Amino acid sequence: MIKQHATGIIIAMSIIITGIIANPFTASAQQFSWGFKKAQNEVPPEAGATFDKMLEKYGAVYKGKNDDKVMYLTFDCGYENGYTESILNTLKKENIQATFFLTGHYLTSATPLVKRMVNEGHEIGNHSDKHPNMARLTEQQMIDEWQRFDKKLAEITDVERTVYARPPEGVFSEDLLRVGQEAGYRHIFWSVAFKDWLKDKPQGWEYAYNNLMSQMHPGAIILMHTVSPDNAEALPKFIKDAEKKGYRFDSINNLINAVPFFVDNKKIG
Repeated sequence: MIKQHATGIIIAMSIIITGIIANPFTASAQQFSWGFKKAQNEVPPEAGATFDKMLEKYGAVYKGKNDDKVMYLTFDCGYENGYTESILNTLKKENIQATFFLTGHYLTSATPLVKRMVNEGHEIGNHSDKHPNMARLTEQQMIDEWQRFDKKLAEITDVERTVYARPPEGVFSEDLLRVGQEAGYRHIFWSVAFKDWLKDKPQGWEYAYNNLMSQMHPGAIILMHTVSPDNAEALPKFIKDAEKKGYRFDSINNLINAVPFFVDNKKIG
């Protein structure tokens, strides 16, 4: 009888655990990894109704309008690998404003490039100070990560604080979005991405170019990593060929200005 009772408890616990895994939206502290089915034939991807509702609730975005042939370039920079200057040269030549999501390490180790980004009109995004799994932190630790980054940024530039945040590795929780919103940060995810962060395994500019061209779509927020030589080499041709197909490139600022955002029940932007 005891054995049967113990077996029943084990089975019940297994069902509960399975239910939590199968339905991860049961608690705001549940950890998620950002992902979606890649776009094809210029049709925007969909993250799903649950994610869409969650992101909208906290002023987060991952794409722009589906009927406007505009795209937004964003770059994640955890450390410098020698290719950011080339990317900045291309953006300057093409007169495109991008958003660079930096870590605290990048601020202190590549300060001249950070200053150039700001001086040339690019937006600096908050990729956290130490690049932790933000979803596992306490609310105060989340705020500390963002604010430590902002303090470092303010010390080397005239930017007082950031307003855009992007969680390391795309790992987040509903709590993270909420705490960010309450602290005045808008989370910016993406709708175009590919495996481009392995600095020691370049695959050639055509690899990056083909991924960008095959996934592009109206309203695309494009994520690239600056450590990749493939991205630096492919970027000029991608921009020109995208423009030939009728696309233009705009800033995250202009996208966000069209999306309402509330802090303490007050509309921002």
